[in-house]
Amino acid sequence: MIYTVTFNPALDYNLELDKLEVGKIQKSKTELILPGGKGINVSTVLTNLGISNVALGFKAGFIGEEIERLLKNMNVETDFIKLEDGNSRINVKISSSTEETAINANGPKISENKILGLLEKLKKLNENDFLVLSGSIPASVKDDIYERICSIVKKQNVKIVVDATKSLLVKALEYNPFLIKPNNEELGEIFGVDIHTKEDAIKYGKKLKDMGALNVLVSMGKIGAVLIDEENKEYFLESPQGKRVSTVGSGDSMVAGFIAGYLKYNNYYEALKMGISAGAASALSKYLATKEEVYNLYNKL
Repeated sequence: MIYTVTFNPALDYNLELDKLEVGKIQKSKTELILPGGKGINVSTVLTNLGISNVALGFKAGFIGEEIERLLKNMNVETDFIKLEDGNSRINVKISSSTEETAINANGPKISENKILGLLEKLKKLNENDFLVLSGSIPASVKDDIYERICSIVKKQNVKIVVDATKSLLVKALEYNPFLIKPNNEELGEIFGVDIHTKEDAIKYGKKLKDMGALNVLVSMGKIGAVLIDEENKEYFLESPQGKRVSTVGSGDSMVAGFIAGYLKYNNYYEALKMGISAGAASALSKYLATKEEVYNLYNKL
C-alpha cells in the first residue's frame, strides 16, 4: 500500500481573472474549489491512475470535514486525525493569462499528542509499503518531524519518498529514502548555486545521492526532468510541450506518476516517463492529471 502524509491539508480556492489588479475590486471569470496539499495531490493522482493508497494527515473544523468529504467523492481513501481546535486552511490561488499568485494560510496548531497518534499509525507499515512525505510543515510542528518518521519506518523497510524543501529534505537523507524529488530551484538552494541545465541538475543531484538518497528525481519545469537511479545511471527527458494552464500540483503529480510507473514496469526509465507525463498532464489542465491525460502523453514519449 502507498501512504501519503499531509500535515496541513487545505481547500484550494482557485480564481481565474483576466488580469490581477492590486487595490481594485474585481470579478473572477471562473471559480473552483478543490482539496489541496502536496500529499493530497499525490494521493489524488495515484487514485486517478488506479493505484490504491491512503491519505494520512490532520483535519480541523468544518473546513477539514469538507476536505475529507471532497476527497471521498473523488474516491481517495483518507485516514485523517481530527484536531479539536481551529480550522484547516483555505488557500487562494489566483491565475490570469500571464501570471499566478497564491496566498497560503497557516493552518491549525497540531499538538505533540496528535503527532504521536500519527506515528502510531506509521508503525503499522511494512516492507511492501511506500510512504510519501511531501510539503512543508506547520509552525506548531518541530522541524525534526520527517526525521522522526523516517527513523520509525526505515526499521520496517518501508520505501520512503520525500518531496520537501531544504532542511526537511536534507535531514531525511541519512535514512536512505527510496526517492527524493527536489525541483531545480530547491536543489540549487541546498548547495547555494543556480541550476538551469540538465548537466547542473545531474551534478548536484548526484551529491544528494552521495548523501544517502537511492534515487534522485529533479524536476525542471518546462525543460523536463533528470533522474539518477540507485545504480547511478543518468536519465533525462524533455517535458511534453503545450500551453501551461496551472503549475499547481504538477510536481506532486510527477511523484505520483513515478511511483505508479515503477510499480507497473519495475523499470526506472519507464517510471521517469510516467512521472514526467503525469507532471505535464497536470500543468496542461485546470485539474490534476487523469489517467487518460497521463497515458496520452506517455505514449508520445
